[in-house]
Amino acid sequence: MALFVPLLVIFWLPSSNYAQGPPSPGYYPSSRIGSIGFNQGFRNLWGPQHQHIDQGTLTLWLDRNSGSGFKSLSPYSSGYFGAAIKLHPGYTAGVITSFYLSNSEDHPGNHDEIDIEFLGTTQNKPYILQTNVYIRGSGDGKIIGREMKFRLWFDPTRDFHNYAMLWNPSEIIFFVDDVPIRRYPRKSDATFPLRPMWVYGSIWDASSWATENGKHKANYRYQPFIGKYNNFKIAGCKANSATSCHPTTGSPYGSSGLSHQQYDAMGWVQRNYKVYDYCQDSKRDHKLTPEC
Repeated sequence: MALFVPLLVIFWLPSSNYAQGPPSPGYYPSSRIGSIGFNQGFRNLWGPQHQHIDQGTLTLWLDRNSGSGFKSLSPYSSGYFGAAIKLHPGYTAGVITSFYLSNSEDHPGNHDEIDIEFLGTTQNKPYILQTNVYIRGSGDGKIIGREMKFRLWFDPTRDFHNYAMLWNPSEIIFFVDDVPIRRYPRKSDATFPLRPMWVYGSIWDASSWATENGKHKANYRYQPFIGKYNNFKIAGCKANSATSCHPTTGSPYGSSGLSHQQYDAMGWVQRNYKVYDYCQDSKRDHKLTPEC
């Protein structure tokens, strides 16, 4: 009689970090802010031939001729600024798709900036989401960035996801689908942007640094590179608002900081998906970043 031996088959499954999203933050700032149409809050800044609006979705594209960018109609002294973004799949090395705050046009060579930047990538490698903060001067040859970079727990090319920056007098918080991924507190006036800024978005060729520090360049055999934006949200104090305007907060407590549940969600993201932190970079001169 033949002896039957069961065959053990082992299936590889992704880790739980990839099989599920982060724990619930318990508080959803975007749900408290109504969406606006692109033309209600923004205008084309450059590359108008590479910008198109259809049924509320703004499409920007980059080819060998040009990229494109947009700018808010007003500057702000604080606020919540968000958009749903869908990224281009496949080879996007060298290409930056961005949503950010800046006053570079008002203070050239001496400006402030708060960035959400998607760093393009090569085939089968994930996008990197770079957050950054500049304070009074990033275009004068003495660039002092405060980069924190993340992978994402989903494929940002398959659907729209909400990305946002909250900036008020005490802190900057970066959100992905309402999950806080980074909080940058105001520890001193010298390390915090305080001057009014405009809201921008763009797609452009940053081959010199965007992908693995410039190792992989934009390849226009894959053009056009497309970024899509919708569900725009702005809730803030304009630069000329009355002093009675109350800055937006990202906490259910209505004050600075995050709830315990929000901190737990942020901790999960940073443990599992953070890939770079300027404060932990031993090659950096941290005398230039005293908040570390």
